[in-house]
Amino acid sequence: MNSLNAFFDGAILPSINQVSVFLVAVWHAFIANGSFVLKSWIDALLDFAFYYPLFMAYLWMIGALIYYFHWEKNAAYDPEHLPELSDYPAVSIIVPCHNEGRDLHDTIEYLLLQKYPNFEIIAVNDGSTDDTLEILLALAEKNKQVRVINLELNQGKAIAMKTGALFSKNEYLVCIDGDALLAPEATHWIMQHFLSGHRVAAVTGNPRIRTRSTLLGKIQVGEFSAIIGLIKRAQRVYGRIFTVSGVVTGFRKSALHRVGYWSNDMVTDDIDISWKLQLDHWDIRFEPNALCWILMPETLGGLWRQRLRWAQGGAEALIRYYKKLGLWKSRRMWGVYLEYLTSVFWSYTMMAVFILWSLDWFVELPEALVIPTLIPSWGGVLLGITCLVQFAVSLIIDSRYEKNLGKTYYWMIWYPVGLLDYQCLNCGIWFN
Repeated sequence: MNSLNAFFDGAILPSINQVSVFLVAVWHAFIANGSFVLKSWIDALLDFAFYYPLFMAYLWMIGALIYYFHWEKNAAYDPEHLPELSDYPAVSIIVPCHNEGRDLHDTIEYLLLQKYPNFEIIAVNDGSTDDTLEILLALAEKNKQVRVINLELNQGKAIAMKTGALFSKNEYLVCIDGDALLAPEATHWIMQHFLSGHRVAAVTGNPRIRTRSTLLGKIQVGEFSAIIGLIKRAQRVYGRIFTVSGVVTGFRKSALHRVGYWSNDMVTDDIDISWKLQLDHWDIRFEPNALCWILMPETLGGLWRQRLRWAQGGAEALIRYYKKLGLWKSRRMWGVYLEYLTSVFWSYTMMAVFILWSLDWFVELPEALVIPTLIPSWGGVLLGITCLVQFAVSLIIDSRYEKNLGKTYYWMIWYPVGLLDYQCLNCGIWFN
């Protein structure tokens, strides 16, 4: 009874208050600690968003310079005097065509100028609805080196190339797009790789941009050197190439046959065949002397669709072949696999940073989620300088293959502004 009276008199109440104060303190500490942890994660993501492209830029430049000094610097580039090959086996140049009537005549005429002494041209009309078939038949009638295969229905580039490969009696194939102009020396340079390495399954060429009438076109001239050419050189040094060029690549037919040729259910046949061949332990090489002049989108809409297709193609390849990538015998592909995943994560990190910065204009976010500004500070200056150094290195390396390439350096300052959204979508890797 006395204890009960003491309770109601307040003798025990102070201890209850102490417990309440303690619980409130624990709750505030939990909130503060959670906010600290969240802030730490946000800071780590911001650091990753900054340091990852910086790290990759120098990794690409170092790899490309190693490639240059090892394979390019002391090799004379003289289109008039090509290196002599040990043999000149027959080559089939396969041209899949779908509604290419406007450009096809130039494409075939350029192919007929190849300086390689033993080749044929197999043009596959893939269900065109324009005058492509008529042009091909007329060209075949004038030139015995041209063969025409007609597919009544459009079945896609992969089926067209596979059809051409199966109709070919030759072991070596060079596949180009129906609107591309292959340099006369390209086949010769591609073939030297097949003759020097029995494990070489594919040799990807060096695409050069023809469309330069707009800012986007001029930017892409430098982009193909500063991004694509640089990365392909670096990947060649580091062991594996993410993808051959879908515009110009030479193939060993027996290697294609072993992996089942191109897949007709993939949005990007070039990425797919690259992974299939390398997972089957074949080598892929890059040949910068194998020039091919190509058309590229010069509108934002066309560029968006192209880059979206490239990004989708990389994701499809990853999903299809991820089980094989986990095997020890596929370890040489781990670098490509890791780089692709990291780049995709970086893309989403950049997207998240932009979303958080935008939301802060409309709603009050917790302090830990606030992105103060997107205006570059010293870090942005460092990234900008690195970007310009990368452009300079790549343009110097590629200037031996294309005259007046240095003039595009001025236009490359617009690259981070003009193509940032596409790079974030596709930053993985630009390995096309």
